This record gives sequence, C-alpha cells and structure tokens, in this order.
Amino acid sequence: MTDSQHAPTIGILYPGHAAEDDYPAFEEAAGGAVRLPLVHTTIGVDEHTPEALLETGSAARLAEGTARLLADHTVDAVMWACTSGSFVYGHDGAAEQARAVQEVAGVPASSTSLAYLHALEALDVRHVAVTASYPADLAEHFRALLGRAGVDVVTFAAHGIFTAAEVGLMGRDDVIAMIRAVDVPQAEAMLVPDTAMHSLGWIPELEEALGKPVLTANQVTIWEGLRLTGRPAPALPMLGRLDSVPGRPA
Repeated sequence: MTDSQHAPTIGILYPGHAAEDDYPAFEEAAGGAVRLPLVHTTIGVDEHTPEALLETGSAARLAEGTARLLADHTVDAVMWACTSGSFVYGHDGAAEQARAVQEVAGVPASSTSLAYLHALEALDVRHVAVTASYPADLAEHFRALLGRAGVDVVTFAAHGIFTAAEVGLMGRDDVIAMIRAVDVPQAEAMLVPDTAMHSLGWIPELEEALGKPVLTANQVTIWEGLRLTGRPAPALPMLGRLDSVPGRPA
C-alpha cells in the first residue's frame, strides 16, 4: 500500500489512564479502515478541577506528547483527546491550544472540545442536553463553551465524579442511565463529554435508546480527526449518526 492509499491515521494524545482502550478496540472493529496510534500525555494530578486541567492541557505537556507520538508514527492529523483539558481554556484558548499542537506536529490538529462544536455544526443541531461526569464548577466551563458557539443547552447535569480513573470504571448501564435522566424532547442531541468514559462500543445502542444523536467524547474525537485528515474512509457505523453527516471525508 502506498502513502496515498494508507488508512487515515489520527494520532491520539490521551491524558493519563482511564478509557484509552476505547481507541484500539475501535481500530480493531473498523478492520484497519482507520489507524489510531495513541500516546499518554502526562497529567500532574488526576483531579477534575479547573486548576488541574489547566496544567494537564498545558503547551509543554502537549508538545512533549506530540514529539513522542511523531517519534514512532507518521500521522495525518493529531487530536488532543481531552474534553476538560481543552474547554477549561475557553473557546479562544482551546483554538490556540490546537494551533500550538499543529505547529509542533506539522499536520492538522484539534481537540475534543472543538470536535463537539464542529460535530454540532455538521449535524445542524442547536438545542442539546448535556450529561457530564465532572463536578459542577468544571462542567460549567463546557456549558460556557457551547454558549459561546450559540448552542442552547436545554438540560444539564453534572455528576460530581472527581477523577478520570473513577469515570473509566463506568459501564454501559451507567452511561445509559446518565443520558436518560436528562433527555427531553426539546434536545436535538445528547452530549456526554469526558474521554475518560468508555463509549465507542455503545454508540448505536445509545442512539437507539434515545432516538437522537448521542455525542460522546471519544466518538467526536475520532470523527474530528477523520475530518481533519481529508482522506477518504469507508463507512464506520460505530460512529452512529456522525458517520453520514456532511463534513466527514466521503
């Protein structure tokens, strides 16, 4: 296979350890249609606090992780796979964070928070429900990011989970209960931000349970990475309704 024919390759910068196994599992389920090489960035302390997440998403930590990624892999795009470690910087700060990664990587880069905004735009969704694992003070930064983009949050819940490690222990039934608790007819989509939460094996099931798009952090991260590569990819039904929206490589 030549360089022009290789599968779209998205480098994943993943903070610490929680649900990183979502990515190799997705890659395997996709049968080689997409490659997701992953490196763990350093985090300081595992705390869902604005102070800790500002450090987790610092330019130095992301640059160091990007350098390690590129030492072992050739990638078409790089994703900072951390919702809270990007939205805590605000809209403009998250955009600058992605630009800094792109400068180091030499390929397009983005983050999970920006991926949410682009996915909502692609789906033409403006009214959402949000169920977040984080403590309320941290979760409010995500609500603010959505508001800055003109997204109406019609229902919102913060579950007060203090560490990513705890979130990584949540199972399918836990996630379904979370989304059902905040779903209302006015919400055109359900947002579940936190890359520490497993989700990639459950997207079609979650969407069937609600009858609307369910956007989880690891899901939009992969979708955004595919969008940035500009490379063609076969159908990936594991991405749910995002698999067929405009903006994804055809």
